[in-house]
Amino acid sequence: MKLSSTRLFPLLLMLTLALLTFWLERLVREAPQPQAQRRHDPDYAVERFTLIEYGREGAPASTLSAAKMLHFPDDDSTELLAPRAVQTKPDEPRLTLSADRGTLSQDGDEIFLYDNVLMLRDGFAGQAGSQLRTSFLHLLSARSLVRSDREVQIADQGRSIAARGMEYDNRTRQLALHAQVRGVYDQKLK
Repeated sequence: MKLSSTRLFPLLLMLTLALLTFWLERLVREAPQPQAQRRHDPDYAVERFTLIEYGREGAPASTLSAAKMLHFPDDDSTELLAPRAVQTKPDEPRLTLSADRGTLSQDGDEIFLYDNVLMLRDGFAGQAGSQLRTSFLHLLSARSLVRSDREVQIADQGRSIAARGMEYDNRTRQLALHAQVRGVYDQKLK
């Protein structure tokens, strides 16, 4: 059987198209991503940001505010400048947290606070209020739980405690200190 040019031409054309398609597919797959997709640029920014969550009774249960909020689409992260969170849930002491900067989890249920973090807990049911200072704090707002793996300093009415790492449950008002705990109790004589 002889191959004539009329029979060979369509086969060569199909082979050329297949090779061209293979080459183009590899070229596109190996092409560098556009610069805009690799950059960590915000897609929106909000000045004087405030988010209020209301409880069943219609009263504010928690408030999150910041001087500035930036959202980044490349990793869906949210950064906060000078954040302030306040929890005023019923049957719990009021918690006020502030820091120089912070980030939000993607679902917004967790807040990570960094640099000059201050947590104030109001007095409640006969207990005095207290303040906590640290460089990092992780707030799980739905569970009223606050954690840190860094050095913390806690002070209230003549007492001060320092430790490395802590966990505080605002519902039960239980504080767990993890390591290197040291404290001072200043009892005043009457």
